[in-house]
Amino acid sequence: MPWKLLLRNVLGHRLRSALTVLSVAVAVFLICVLHAVTSGLARTLDASAANRLLVQSAVSLYVDLPLSYQQKMAAVPGIEAICKWQWFGGRYEQDKGGFFAQFGIDADTFLRSYPEMSIAAGRYEDFAGQRTACIVGQQLADKYGWRVGQTVPITGTIFTRTDGRPWEFTVQAIYQSRSPSFDEQQMFFHYDYLHESLQQGGAVGPDGVGVYMLRLGPGTDPLAVQQAVDAMFENGPQRVQTTTEAEFNRQFITMLGDVPALLRMVGGAVLFAIFFAVLNTMIMAGRERTRDLGVLKALGFTDATAAGLLVGEALLLCGLGAALGGLLGLAIERPMQAVTAAFLPGFGFDGSTLLLGAGIALAVGVISGLVPGLRAARLTTVQALREVG
Repeated sequence: MPWKLLLRNVLGHRLRSALTVLSVAVAVFLICVLHAVTSGLARTLDASAANRLLVQSAVSLYVDLPLSYQQKMAAVPGIEAICKWQWFGGRYEQDKGGFFAQFGIDADTFLRSYPEMSIAAGRYEDFAGQRTACIVGQQLADKYGWRVGQTVPITGTIFTRTDGRPWEFTVQAIYQSRSPSFDEQQMFFHYDYLHESLQQGGAVGPDGVGVYMLRLGPGTDPLAVQQAVDAMFENGPQRVQTTTEAEFNRQFITMLGDVPALLRMVGGAVLFAIFFAVLNTMIMAGRERTRDLGVLKALGFTDATAAGLLVGEALLLCGLGAALGGLLGLAIERPMQAVTAAFLPGFGFDGSTLLLGAGIALAVGVISGLVPGLRAARLTTVQALREVG
């Protein structure tokens, strides 16, 4: 194939070529982002632990369960440990937009129940031994520049102090996570500190537990434990729903709606839009170069070469667009991970995501180039020379 002629054709209409490349780049970028979100959801669910169950109210996740349930569930065979999870819902005092997840937990069972978590700075024992201490994720600490020993003021929205002051927690440990289902933008503190404050009149808010985490022993049948716990509280005072960690995460995600289906619809619309845009560009290019193709055929070039020039031009434009879109995706990967970590810790541009974007772009290039290319191949030399583009 005459590559110099191919490049001359592309550079002959620089503005049109540049706009086509940018259009493909934006489309590839959007498709890669959408695929990264759906694959991130899948990775988050796949990474959920099989030996952890979550117990919540059968009415709603926003209805707290009685504290007395913990002792009753401890008697169920197969349950090795129970850890409370109480959503706090506060805001960081020194950042108006400083919203992140905070939970009150049981320090004695928390670390042993989540082996995917490791301590990167400080000591977990110091956290467990101090009533007002907290442990935070590495990404959260990096975001705000927190260090071990620093006091963090959190303004309560659900649980407020009666003296009007913010809650103060001392960072005693910073954790890292090896699993996409457990992100590093969370804060954990002692549930007992919150409960005692409510009982002693130092704070106001709902008294109870949002979710109980049950860690199962080796060889325990999760379904049998689920059925036993649900049956135990069938007659109240608060009915419960026990699910696996994966199912709990899936239900939490579906609260936003059928996200994967919506993203597939958006991705399909983007794909069709860019296909017709590139196809229109190549049809215009084919008509403009009809006489040039006739000259090439008169000089002895084959029909395959004539068609190959148009297919090659489309592939070049789409290839450049795919490369630009992929680079843009990699450039915003870390900022996007920081933004989505709270609800989508598995987000990321892996090899399959980038290959998907490149493959779609090249397929669009081949198909959109074949349409005018086949027309050019069927034209005789006389027809091509007579036709006005």
